[in-house]
Amino acid sequence: MFEAVEELIGEHADLEKRLADPAVHADQREAMRLNKRYAELTPIIATYRAWKQTGDDIETARELAADDPDFADEVKEGEIRREELTDKLRLLLVPRDPSDDKDVILEVKAGEGGEESALFAGDLLRMYLRYAERFGWKTEILEANESDLGGYKDVQVAVKTKGQPEPGQGVWARLKYEGGVHRVQRVPATESQGRIHTSAAGVLVTPEAEEVEVEIGPNDLRIDVYRSSGPGGQSVNTTDSAVRITHLPTGIVVSCQNEKSQLQNKEQALRILRSRLLAAAQEEAEREASDARRSQVRTVDRSERIRTYNFPENRISDHRVGFKAYNLDQVLDGELDPVIQACVDADSAAKLAAAQ
Repeated sequence: MFEAVEELIGEHADLEKRLADPAVHADQREAMRLNKRYAELTPIIATYRAWKQTGDDIETARELAADDPDFADEVKEGEIRREELTDKLRLLLVPRDPSDDKDVILEVKAGEGGEESALFAGDLLRMYLRYAERFGWKTEILEANESDLGGYKDVQVAVKTKGQPEPGQGVWARLKYEGGVHRVQRVPATESQGRIHTSAAGVLVTPEAEEVEVEIGPNDLRIDVYRSSGPGGQSVNTTDSAVRITHLPTGIVVSCQNEKSQLQNKEQALRILRSRLLAAAQEEAEREASDARRSQVRTVDRSERIRTYNFPENRISDHRVGFKAYNLDQVLDGELDPVIQACVDADSAAKLAAAQ
């Protein structure tokens, strides 16, 4: 492990030298790539240096303790600190998800439960929007299909970070654990007899792809236009501004009608399509790389129920990692980070165990 860090120290110093050269910044894409790598290596180098310094401090305290027993406590404290730094360094050296600093497109879709499910989808959307506010992320509703009672049959939102995020703090790094089936238990607004019902909504999170990452051939798309409609099916537009794009090789279909112009709806649909194609390509690569799949914790599995929101008990439970808390009202108001951090910690522990 520590031999690998010595190599990274050389790479870090080289990056620092290159980034100090004004000529490098003439190519913004290259400068961003170098800055990203430099930001990834900096906490590793800092932790390693602190680990080495702690080792030197322990040796000094041991020499002093030979003459003065009062220094024995410093030896013990130093050993505890060094063990903590060792664990931290091991974790930092675990290969990271290359998409962690990407922005995402998040989709919430009503499932079983009719109008109640659509209302719950609206609650989830609000939770994610408030969570994004707490991180200072920007959000943009790309497409929304509202239900008659003010919920959402489905809604897609782009979530973007501002600037270069710290390692592990990017939008995908946090929100990738949200993909899956979310179950709610509560008395629906549509229930007159006060009985607790169970319904569900699905969440899909994909890293947003840049055009250079996903190549779409001109003959790969079928683009249809039609008239936009609102809740209940009523027409809200007298022109054919809504756009439906079908990616013929994969059969993926994306529709957008929120914008007033056909061109804007087409651009939004292409953004969503690119992110879905990138996600599909990444999932295929993971399936082929069996070793990589074994190192993945189940938190990213979208095929099963991942979380329950129990309103009568004010309880939220994440079934993948055993997380449970009784502050559901606060979580729905955007205090989602403890739930996500439990998934991050479980993922990191699984990867660390696989790397040893």
